[in-house]
Amino acid sequence: MPATSSAPRRPHSGNRRDETARQAVLHAADDLLVEHGFGALTIEAIARRAGVAKQTIYRWWPSKVEILLDTLIEDTEKQLPVPTEEAPTAETVRAYLARFAEFLAVDPAGRVLLALLAQAQHDPGTAERLQERYLGPRRGQERDLVVRGIDAGAFSPGLGPDAVVDGLVGPVVYCALTGSRVSAALVDALVQDLLRPREG
Repeated sequence: MPATSSAPRRPHSGNRRDETARQAVLHAADDLLVEHGFGALTIEAIARRAGVAKQTIYRWWPSKVEILLDTLIEDTEKQLPVPTEEAPTAETVRAYLARFAEFLAVDPAGRVLLALLAQAQHDPGTAERLQERYLGPRRGQERDLVVRGIDAGAFSPGLGPDAVVDGLVGPVVYCALTGSRVSAALVDALVQDLLRPREG
């Protein structure tokens, strides 16, 4: 599954950005990614769709990867927050995992995550930035969720927290990358088998 702190923000140079223009750029980037894919996404196209100058974008972001990371981080924080309750239950994790599967399947920000994961496989720079800005911080939040459940006595996993996170999130991401549907039965089985929630 992708520490309850937010992902670190990248410092920006240049004038303080206009928030309306900034949001227009972020929305244009994820819309164009969904419409045309990562390879066809260009700064020029983003600038045209957002109604801003290309130079303005380069003053705020050095690359399209950084734009996509900004929109991914912001949209995920709003639409797919990691539960923060002190004593999460198996149902907490099950509901989060189901929302994550839906996020990857239908949300534009989910498409952004999948595109960045694919790009990271052959671009070390993208891999480093994705890990630093999104995957690492989010994994920390998800690991903390599992640890809090263990400490509260709700979970009794046979694996360590890191392996549990991998086992829960990995199949969901794989299904999304291969276009397979994540069924409720799969989510139930992952939670039951990996968390072994205590009864009573």
